[in-house]
Amino acid sequence: MSQPSVIFFDAAGTLFGVRGSVGTAYGNLARRFGVEVDDRLLNQAFFDSFAATEQAAFPGVLPTEIPRLEFQWWEAIATDTFKRAGVFHQFADFSAFFEQLYDYFATADPWFVYPDVRPTLESLHSQGIQLGVLSNFDSRLYSVLEALDLAQFFDSVTLSTAVGAAKPNPPIFAAGLEKHSCAASDAWHIGDSYRDDYQGAIAAGLRGIWLRRNP
Repeated sequence: MSQPSVIFFDAAGTLFGVRGSVGTAYGNLARRFGVEVDDRLLNQAFFDSFAATEQAAFPGVLPTEIPRLEFQWWEAIATDTFKRAGVFHQFADFSAFFEQLYDYFATADPWFVYPDVRPTLESLHSQGIQLGVLSNFDSRLYSVLEALDLAQFFDSVTLSTAVGAAKPNPPIFAAGLEKHSCAASDAWHIGDSYRDDYQGAIAAGLRGIWLRRNP
C-alpha cells in the first residue's frame, strides 16, 4: 500500500469523544438552571433530534454569517431536544441556558481524546505525511482542537459550514483536497461514520477507512 500524500481525519467520534454522554452534559447544565431531567432520556432525545435535522451546511452565504447560522442550527436542536424530553417548559430563560451550553462545547471540558490518537498523529507527522481535519462540526472546532492540544498536528481544517456542503457529499472532500493541492487518489480519509466518512470518501475518490469506535 503506497503512502498517501494527505490523510484527513473526522473530528468528533474519531479524534475525540464526549465525556459520559451528550445527555449528561446537557442535563448537568440544565440543572444549574433549575431544570430536572433524566440524562438518559435527554441523550436519546438529542440523538433523535440530531438525526431529524438537516446537516450543518449553509451554501451561498457570506462567511461573516456562518457563526450566527451555526449558533441558530444548534439552538434549534437543543430546543427540540428538551421539548422531546418534555422539560422545555421548565426553563425560565432558555436563551441564557443555550448560550452557556454552546460556549461549553467550545472548550476542552466536555471532550476526551481517544488514547490512540496522539501516538498515531505523531507517527504520521514524523513520516512527513500532511494531515487535515475534514468535519461536519462547526467553527468551534478550531478552539476545541487548540484546547485538546491537537491543532499542532494538522495542516488544514475543512468544515461543512464553511464549504456549504457536508459529508458524505463530494464537495467537502474536494475542498479539503484543494487546500493540499492533492489528487483524490493520493489521499485517505479516516472516520467513525460508515456513511459520511467511509462511503463519502470512496465516492469522492479517496481511500476511505472506517474507524469503528463503538462496539
